Amino acid sequence: MADSFNSREEKEYKEKVVQINRVTKVVKGGKKMGFRAVVIVGNGNGQVGLGIGKANEVASAIRKAVEDGKKALIIVPLVGGTIPHDVEGRFSSSSTIIKAAPPGKGVIAGGAVRTVLELAGVRNVVAKSIGSSNPINVVRAALIALQELKNTQEESEIRGVKLRSKFSEEGQ
Repeated sequence: MADSFNSREEKEYKEKVVQINRVTKVVKGGKKMGFRAVVIVGNGNGQVGLGIGKANEVASAIRKAVEDGKKALIIVPLVGGTIPHDVEGRFSSSSTIIKAAPPGKGVIAGGAVRTVLELAGVRNVVAKSIGSSNPINVVRAALIALQELKNTQEESEIRGVKLRSKFSEEGQ
């Protein structure tokens, strides 16, 4: 019974490898080789996370990164397949701008940001990465941007005004 629950939990999340690097550590006897894997984990319905794992074999590094990514999941508020408002995230020298898009536009983004948005379940969005193209920093900038998103319902209750997204379904 526990095995069926565990396999169901595994199928709930999708994972995509963003980068695999060979890394070395200098030890007394020479250089020790290893691998670092950067993985994005998401359920396609508003949850996404970044995982980084290091191990002597690629498969072990990926498995560790997936476990790390599941521990670091964030919740992304979605409105009709897009984000509620435009947002910018910065990490180190990487900057990511994410803008809401109308239905049918698709995910217009490059590299690691595209992977983050697709696994988060965003279907219509435009994104641009500026600055450093280091995949880890770009993903962290995108996740910071997604964390800054505000839920439209909660904000409207706090402000006491009815808010709507630019491309919400009830506005069209």
